[in-house]
Amino acid sequence: MTPLEDRQRSAGWVEQARREGARLSAACEVAGIDARTLQRWKHQGLHSGDRRPGAARPTPAHALSAAEREQIVQIANEPRFAELPPARIVPLLADEGTYIASESSFSRVLKAHGQIRHRGRAKTPQRRKPPSTHVASAPRQLWCWDLTFLASQGLGQWFYLYLILDVYSRKIVGFEVHASDSSDHAVELLRRTALAEGLHSLPEKPVLHGDNGSTMKATTVLAMIHWLGLKASHSRPRVSDDNAFVEALFRTAKYRPQYPTKGFASLEDARHWASRFVSWYNHEHRHSGIRYVSPAERHAGRDQEILRRRHALYLQARTANPRRWTRHTRNWQPIIAVTLNPERESLVDAALASQKQSAAAA
Repeated sequence: MTPLEDRQRSAGWVEQARREGARLSAACEVAGIDARTLQRWKHQGLHSGDRRPGAARPTPAHALSAAEREQIVQIANEPRFAELPPARIVPLLADEGTYIASESSFSRVLKAHGQIRHRGRAKTPQRRKPPSTHVASAPRQLWCWDLTFLASQGLGQWFYLYLILDVYSRKIVGFEVHASDSSDHAVELLRRTALAEGLHSLPEKPVLHGDNGSTMKATTVLAMIHWLGLKASHSRPRVSDDNAFVEALFRTAKYRPQYPTKGFASLEDARHWASRFVSWYNHEHRHSGIRYVSPAERHAGRDQEILRRRHALYLQARTANPRRWTRHTRNWQPIIAVTLNPERESLVDAALASQKQSAAAA
């Protein structure tokens, strides 16, 4: 869409070049236009610009009404939604039995009102060929763990957050904060988590994946893993993104508004923050990787009923206003399996079939 001033300027340049002996096609090429375009402009008299911006466009029959747009803005500005992007507002409304518009419509309306909200989704990096494909189709089948530094206000002092994550449900099943990096802390965390999750009653113990740090591969830690019956798994050497689920979780933790940018004043402050973060993450956070249900809901097996109700709500919304739906409704099918190293579907299917055969043989 070329404004009138630009048309007149380009036509003047071409006309001047032709007076000085240039060919029309060469002059138009230098001006960045086509000779036929210049001919069309002259036919219109060069007294009007592109008429498409000012063209009368009827409002589509399925467009959001002014009341619906206003409702979107009001809901997005409610205190409970004020800090959330549309990707998490829409599923929360669906759980309450309310459907107003799609996530993309929420984004467009909020952007038009100057309220641009990012999705805040941490993408899991794609990895090269892993040594094996660990697949989880239920809780307590695949765990990953790691520790991270928590800054302290004391010079040269750090606190350490030890954390165990259930890969299938994304629930933090165990955590501790200490003032030192020690394998004894990791051993105690494993023991407490195994007791809390009831691993003693499971016929098949989880796979525990960790990196190659000295703490996670200490002799006492390996002995506890063996005593609990866990299957140890470690990242490949010199591959920094082989434990991406925990690393993404650490990023989420440290980008929370409640995380102190100047560090924690004491170990008790760090433990208090960690306790609040884990509670929020497990019970309030709607995780994008598990269809925007909370990790605690998926860990307890309530996610399928929640997603079923959301699917029914979307079917009702499509029936009420079918012109807003060109194809199918949003995919609310549960995530059946989660892999530690995402690979081709054929490998995942083969791993799932192997798990089923092992379960049947047991």
